[in-house]
Amino acid sequence: MARQCCTIVFPAALVLLLLGSADAQLEVGFYRKSCPNAEAIVRAEISRVMTVAPTLGGPLLRFFFHDCFVRGCDASILLNATDSSNPAEKDAIPNSFLRGYKVIDTIKANLEKACPSTVSCADVLALIARDVVSLAKGPYWEVPTGRRDGRVSIMSEALNMLPGFTANISSLKSQFAAQGLSVKDLVVLSGAHTLGNAHCFTVTNRIYNFSGRGDNTDTDPALDKRYVPKLRGKCSPLPADAIKLIEMDPGSFLSFDNSYFTLVSKRRGLFESDAVLLDDSETRAYVLRQANAPPTEFFEDFGVSMVNMGNIGVLTGSQGEIRKQCALRN
Repeated sequence: MARQCCTIVFPAALVLLLLGSADAQLEVGFYRKSCPNAEAIVRAEISRVMTVAPTLGGPLLRFFFHDCFVRGCDASILLNATDSSNPAEKDAIPNSFLRGYKVIDTIKANLEKACPSTVSCADVLALIARDVVSLAKGPYWEVPTGRRDGRVSIMSEALNMLPGFTANISSLKSQFAAQGLSVKDLVVLSGAHTLGNAHCFTVTNRIYNFSGRGDNTDTDPALDKRYVPKLRGKCSPLPADAIKLIEMDPGSFLSFDNSYFTLVSKRRGLFESDAVLLDDSETRAYVLRQANAPPTEFFEDFGVSMVNMGNIGVLTGSQGEIRKQCALRN
């Protein structure tokens, strides 16, 4: 299982080539004049957090994924509900277990102090994702910035649009394609599951009651049977265990590497959505290649795919707003 650390730095010129003409208003170094220390401010706080609370790395990375798949990368995931009858994205079950809102608020407050009403919450999420990965021994890439913040956040949209942990490969390919992402982006970005924890409820059915029989052998046939006892040792079928944390990449969950692909190749991926990467010829080929290689190619691909995802539905120019507080509309 490869554990090497190698930092990949993508030149700004290459990143700009990756941006489509429709997203030309995003650019590397967007804040070079208006807030020259913006990226340093974000990185300083993430460096502090990763030192004192490294388990927040995974959740902080996932904010960007969960945000971009609903209404695009506009920080709508951070907005509070306007009232109890209109719940927001953050109230949807897939988002309700995310941790790190206070970290984001601290970074935004520091940016407001340095450069009032200048740096968007949407760009903060993009920069946090990059810095979490690079500080966890993963790749570093130049992040195109210039996003603005949305004003709308609807819980039902998050429920309908976020890829689920039980999704099959057809659903995953359709959901990624709907966002303008390729099959390669799908398998590369799935590699983010190398970092962080999940909750036991995401795997309980796979190891206890997959087909509904409920007997001791009722496990997901796509899961290595020799791995089932280890998972059962960490997650019981009792409701009390539902939100107990379990490592997504055991033994390496605090490091960003390609060992996730080794797990998936051995049929030990935690989620059903991990296992189904072996059901498609393109995703399977990528999984098997990365399972037996140093992480260099995966690291390069991950930076490219993160830039691709970061272009989804962005607001630029006079669209949206620059929130003063990420949880509140101006």
